[in-house]
Amino acid sequence: MNDALRRKPLAAARPMQGKRALLLINPKARRGREPVDRVAERLRAAGLEITVELFEALPEIARDIVRLREGSDLVVVCGGDGSVSSAAMATMESGLPMGIIPMGTANDLARTLQVPVDPVRAAEVIAAGRLRPIDVGTVNGHAFFNVASIGLSTELAQNLQPGLKKRFGQLGYALAALKVLTGARRFDARITEKGFETHVETYQVAVGNGRHYGGGNVVEATAAIDDGHLDLYSLEMKNLWKLALMLRSFRSGRHGAWEEVRTARCIEFDVETAEPMPVNADGEIVTATPAHFKVHPKAISVFAPG
Repeated sequence: MNDALRRKPLAAARPMQGKRALLLINPKARRGREPVDRVAERLRAAGLEITVELFEALPEIARDIVRLREGSDLVVVCGGDGSVSSAAMATMESGLPMGIIPMGTANDLARTLQVPVDPVRAAEVIAAGRLRPIDVGTVNGHAFFNVASIGLSTELAQNLQPGLKKRFGQLGYALAALKVLTGARRFDARITEKGFETHVETYQVAVGNGRHYGGGNVVEATAAIDDGHLDLYSLEMKNLWKLALMLRSFRSGRHGAWEEVRTARCIEFDVETAEPMPVNADGEIVTATPAHFKVHPKAISVFAPG
């Protein structure tokens, strides 16, 4: 028999063999106390060397990445959207690729990238080694992957107590939203796009970088996280309860068809308000108006399904 026929088939290539992964775990995330042993085991089976770091406050994520980046080939964040966004700037500066193990409540970035919610299956995506360059949005220098906003969602973030969020998940969002809606008031804002100013009276100004936000809403029907621009909308209805009629439109990203919803697409926006107002980025209050929004095209590579 020919020697070539006797040979065993070559083993599949293992692109992650010998690489060093910095595994960052947020035990305070909604699913953060789930055992991560299976995740680490799956990554080790792919040939990765694992360094595990726990963090309880979001600023610790960036510090851990800066401190340990020289001994790492990739960063893996186990947490929700806020945790992943908190890692973005340090990961961008380090040049390391990032893996996502979704353990939060909404997990909208994972939804956009089609990363499985199951932690072990998400680890398998990282083990496969396929990278996808994606955009990063910033507001006053703070990163966000999904959406940053002023108004209703910021009030929601402030009213959503950690215990309520962790215990009830999406239902916790609904309970907090009901409280916010009953006391909401419009505010005056000035939106600048390409040098042109627009004065509005609005309940919310939101600027999206990715596709999904708020547990599955769509920023804009054609939005993608690697399209190189931001999508803005402003809620300018007089009766806020009309939102109930718009819910399906927000789920599909076609809310711009309503005359009460102003939309725009650009690479940079500026939003000013009469008094400083807090800005919510991927579920976390990070800064205040005046707010400068900017997109950084394909600024970071993430592990995603092929």
